[in-house]
Amino acid sequence: MLQQISLPGLFITATDTEVGKTIIAGAIADWFRRRARRVGVLKPVASGCVKRREGLVSEDAEFLAHCADARFPLDLICPNRYFEPLAPSVAADRAGVAVDFGAVQRSIDLMSASSDVMIVEGAGGVMTPLSATVSVLDVMEQLQLPVVIVARPGLGTVNHTVLTVDAVRARGLKVVGVVINRYPPDRAGVPEETNPALVEKWAKVPVLTLVPDVDAGITDRLPADVVAAIDRVDWDLLSR
Repeated sequence: MLQQISLPGLFITATDTEVGKTIIAGAIADWFRRRARRVGVLKPVASGCVKRREGLVSEDAEFLAHCADARFPLDLICPNRYFEPLAPSVAADRAGVAVDFGAVQRSIDLMSASSDVMIVEGAGGVMTPLSATVSVLDVMEQLQLPVVIVARPGLGTVNHTVLTVDAVRARGLKVVGVVINRYPPDRAGVPEETNPALVEKWAKVPVLTLVPDVDAGITDRLPADVVAAIDRVDWDLLSR
């Protein structure tokens, strides 16, 4: 059982895997860093990690650490790491190493002591199983942070987003808004042009910003277009 995070912060989740929530979480962490805030970043569980000399490393955690200018080691930022790119519960079972939620709490305790704000990134969508009995949504409920949902721009995203918002709200959590990621401004079709308004109508939640498709994976720097899109939002206000 995790304890509620007492600091201001945000939990970044998504409508599905591979939607790009890491770049959004990193960009939000960077927004706070550029305003001289001490940013704690946490990815409780990651699968699909890479093998390095020092062991398994989450590249998502590396990116978050870079964006936040983190003072904490990567094994604190991501305390549970698995090699196979599978649902964390499956990756943990196959590795024979259960997810250690006590380690997650230790990370929170240590980082909270010297941070002004916490940015937490989930794994996959909200119903992704982390263990036999715990989902990402269960962790979100325990931490009690305001929630940002990252969504795709194209056909199908209204359904996925509304279902995600409803699931989060059913746990009594506050959804502060949706970020539509990888938006193609120069080649948007009817779905991309109409989906933001439909999301707002049916999910009853604001679309905070449209982040352009920059045709880039996770690197050690944020594209200027992503920074500009994130800068349209007052994340400090939403994190409280």
